[in-house]
Amino acid sequence: MTRDSQRSRVYDAEHQVRTMFDRADERGLRTVEILGSTVTLPIERRFASLDSVQTYVDGVTALDWVRSEWPRAAVPVRVRARSGAGAAHYEVDTATIAVPLHVRGRAWALREMVVLHEIAHHLEPGDPDDHREPAHGGAFVDRYLTLVSEIIGAEAGFVLRATMHACGVRIG
Repeated sequence: MTRDSQRSRVYDAEHQVRTMFDRADERGLRTVEILGSTVTLPIERRFASLDSVQTYVDGVTALDWVRSEWPRAAVPVRVRARSGAGAAHYEVDTATIAVPLHVRGRAWALREMVVLHEIAHHLEPGDPDDHREPAHGGAFVDRYLTLVSEIIGAEAGFVLRATMHACGVRIG
């Protein structure tokens, strides 16, 4: 397996963007200023249960454009609860997304950006046993940004891309 040298930078950028979305929801103000542009954030879906996450994952991986771009989308993905307060993760061996349900009374991982991150891991091309690219390398980041831009919205993709750039994440 190749060294995952930019994992922490990807997580830092995601945390900043999730915080922007959370604050927009709390304040009812959907606009943020980033790189001199005022951007209206789209609505990020939140999930109430593992079943709703599973339905969402099945829907994303069934999209025609996703299947034509990444053939691995045809491989079924299972969603399960992850114990503890840790991050969500993708299990390559079993094509499983594991998400923590509640941490200190909040279901922080039951949100669209987290689930799209894990779907981007699933879509890595090639044989999963021959894991050639770093888990959070440039190819992963490109897949993730494409999913966010096309599914949540171009504005969310722009904010995530700009934040990743500011955090030093290599894209592509």
